[in-house]
Amino acid sequence: MIILRRSEERGHADHGWLQSFHSFSFADYQDPKHMGWGNLRVINEDVVAPGTGFGTHGHRDMEIVTYVLEGALSHKDDTGGGGVVVTGDVQRMSAGRGVRHSEFNHAPHHATHLLQIWIEPAERGIAPSYEQLHFDAARKRGRLCLVAGPAERAVAYGALTLNADASIYAGLFDGDEAVSLAIDPSRKAYVHLARGICRVNGHALKAGDAACFDAEPVVLIDQGQNAELMVFDLAT
Repeated sequence: MIILRRSEERGHADHGWLQSFHSFSFADYQDPKHMGWGNLRVINEDVVAPGTGFGTHGHRDMEIVTYVLEGALSHKDDTGGGGVVVTGDVQRMSAGRGVRHSEFNHAPHHATHLLQIWIEPAERGIAPSYEQLHFDAARKRGRLCLVAGPAERAVAYGALTLNADASIYAGLFDGDEAVSLAIDPSRKAYVHLARGICRVNGHALKAGDAACFDAEPVVLIDQGQNAELMVFDLAT
């Protein structure tokens, strides 16, 4: 079974400084039909205005992945950590037993466009930690590049390590570029198209659209035009 989740069906929050689109229930947007998919709990598409950001706030017991599409986002946390996530970077924060952090777009004239992803962890109460890697366009061109996954797979493929039974792939597709990804039918999969257009298992998707896979053996991607997408292999 494949269920399409169209961009215009998502929740939307206009905070002035932040435009946020919610694929699943989040904050004031609550829809009991869209509470997550497998152990994927949140995909927020955020556009952060120049010179603004998220003030200090807390998280716990969640794997939080930030995928920057355009711009840069600075972060600081109460463990003394900090850094800047730029276009092409992917950051994993294991909130564990609790962390407080802030995120800010310091650019005076350019917005930051990103996806923030939450995945339910395999183990609760672990020590908070960060990890960040850069994945250039060449690694994602015409293929699905593993950007985050369980420890053994992450080490083998040079990806971020998730404390979760989930693997995250990113890819760029144009023209004749096509790819297939085998999925254990006992698991779930989710494809989120961040920008451009493409076809997923014969279904036409535009930016912001998604496809939810249940008991399907393969994800097929083709007919991309400036397409950037993420594929999630998920526990049920």
